[in-house]
Amino acid sequence: MRALIRRAAAGLLLAACASLQARDAAPEPNTQVPKGAAWHAPSGAPDRIVASPLQQAATGFAVAWRTDAAVRSPALEIVVAGDSPDMGSPRRLQAASTPLRTENGPAHQHRVEVDGLQPDTLYAWRVQGDRSWSAWFHTRTAAAADAPLTLLYFGDTQNKNLSLGTRVLREAMRHAPDARLALFAGDLVSGGDGEDDNEWGEWFASLGALPTSMVVAPAPGNHEYFEEFEDTPQERRVLGAHWPVVFALPGNGAPGARGTSYWFDYQDVRVAVLDGTSALDLGTARDQARWLDAVLADSPRRWSIVMVHQPMFSPRQDRDNALLREHVLPVLERRRVDLVLQGHDHVYGRRGGLRAGQATPQYLVSVAGAKQYRLSPEARATMAPVAEDTQLFQVIRIDGARLRYESRTATGRLYDAFELVREGRATRLVEQADGRIGERACGRARTLKGRADRCWE
Repeated sequence: MRALIRRAAAGLLLAACASLQARDAAPEPNTQVPKGAAWHAPSGAPDRIVASPLQQAATGFAVAWRTDAAVRSPALEIVVAGDSPDMGSPRRLQAASTPLRTENGPAHQHRVEVDGLQPDTLYAWRVQGDRSWSAWFHTRTAAAADAPLTLLYFGDTQNKNLSLGTRVLREAMRHAPDARLALFAGDLVSGGDGEDDNEWGEWFASLGALPTSMVVAPAPGNHEYFEEFEDTPQERRVLGAHWPVVFALPGNGAPGARGTSYWFDYQDVRVAVLDGTSALDLGTARDQARWLDAVLADSPRRWSIVMVHQPMFSPRQDRDNALLREHVLPVLERRRVDLVLQGHDHVYGRRGGLRAGQATPQYLVSVAGAKQYRLSPEARATMAPVAEDTQLFQVIRIDGARLRYESRTATGRLYDAFELVREGRATRLVEQADGRIGERACGRARTLKGRADRCWE
């Protein structure tokens, strides 16, 4: 009898384990918000607070944040940070407010530009809500051009931001606690599933302290747009409602893409951000290329970075961004841009410029989020290193005539590394092979949803 009971118990245990495994293997939802819940509804307390660079980052930055619709015109307070809780009388700036209605209810998005600051100075600042204030945050302005600079670069976050994106962002901050600037190469959220605001809420939650301890500069991706009049002759791309109000970005962009392209100087690097979706789908490729050429032509900075969501050379099979190669690529090559930071294809790949032995530009494609695609045969033949099924972040350190680039996995392991060394007008590429792990490839035949063209979703 006891043997029968033990066998029955063992059978129940195996069945329970099998049930748990089946449940664990089921596709995870894109957000952690249960259906019908309003976890990310706005309130009188300020949230989604993010600092972004002004055109000249040494003398100021801009801040955006959210409250409920009852808060119409709050303020920002800022003062030079001190060691005593009594930091003196702060300067107060009134914000401009814009209404935003989402599935989580009506909100007000607030924006203020803080200028007239001192370079390389640590400032304490806070933002106002309904009869309340946020915490005091610390952000340091950009230093002199010859001072060392550390910045972060992330490919698409997009999917399962809170569940699987958080660990990448926190690992990046652990590896680069001195970072002052974070660049996001588009598709911050997935969108289009009726949970846009929940996704933005989880994107901010995944960032933790990052957007208030450094300045954030994102590029728009195709998922920041939606398709209006889909499957009709009038179908067109329309920028989502969140993008223009969630960030306070420089208003110096290209004609036709003024709110989604921009540039700024941060110490000895000029950063130009393009809107690849507008270029490909809305006919602005030529205007953005002309604008980019002018932005790069008059740059007094030693280094240049261009960020665009869609790659010049797509490492995913059956993708070809021909208009970008026709109009933008010649500018990147002629101006010898140092780094071209891209996303969109949910794999990792790096390649150099068009001429053999040319150190710059270095074209990078990376992915921080959970969605993982497969590499094309062409990418395997023309890019090195490459990776599938790998969440990554990048640390870029600039010190005088040297730029060091590192790509690290979600657990902090070194995947790719090189240095660019400026020698007069020339630039030398130095590969850094020590400590790098081997190539990673997808080991799954299909995703949990049964797709063979992807590795994970």
